[in-house]
Amino acid sequence: MKTLIAANWKMHGDLSWRAKPNAFRRAYGVPTHGKNSGVDILICPPSHMICALVDGAKGHDIHIGGQNCHQAETGAFTGEISANMLADCGATYVIVGHSERRAIFGETDSMVAEKADSAITAKLVPIICVGESREQRESGQADEVVGDQLKSSIPASANGDTLVIAYEPVWAIGTGLVPTLDDIAAMHDHIRGILSTRFGDEKAQTIQILYGGSVKPSNAKDILALTDVNGALIGGAGLDMESLCAIAQAVEG
Repeated sequence: MKTLIAANWKMHGDLSWRAKPNAFRRAYGVPTHGKNSGVDILICPPSHMICALVDGAKGHDIHIGGQNCHQAETGAFTGEISANMLADCGATYVIVGHSERRAIFGETDSMVAEKADSAITAKLVPIICVGESREQRESGQADEVVGDQLKSSIPASANGDTLVIAYEPVWAIGTGLVPTLDDIAAMHDHIRGILSTRFGDEKAQTIQILYGGSVKPSNAKDILALTDVNGALIGGAGLDMESLCAIAQAVEG
């Protein structure tokens, strides 16, 4: 299984950033990511930049994705973007259910499932995000919370072929705090078990489970070496191409 390194740019950047894929390639040196390697690189920029980044990433073996999509294909939803629109721009992935979307915009598990279903219909790969708060972690509810989110956020239409899961402990995002390696490994094992129940053991082993929460060059190698950690969903470190490069290179050892 390939390792997926996904950079979520959130609400950062402008059209001058279309040159960043080329900057990444220069920093990476001899290309060891892409079709013939064990690493896939994904950048999820703000929506207005997707078409430009798709164009800028041509020839660099870098995937471009969306940060969110509406569950409807079309309609009177001012300010929204559909999965089909993302695909039309050339995106191949879309993040759904990010903790910021759940907390700030009130997205529920059922809404996330509908968005993931829309993404699959549009032939995008949904990255379904799940994670617990610090209070839930400290009260021993983390497994239950993440398990319930996961079961309810995966749409009935999913067969496991085009699906990515991202575990993002909410309390670790943008704080510099990171769970212990044992805690990360245990949660990813828990998630894999739920996927096995849903899709069967063989199929579950092919689904990438990303870790997201203050991943940076200094800790990436240890985190990405863990069993059942198949990549990373990166925030701040993904804005800088040298940092993104260092994280990707950590996979290569």
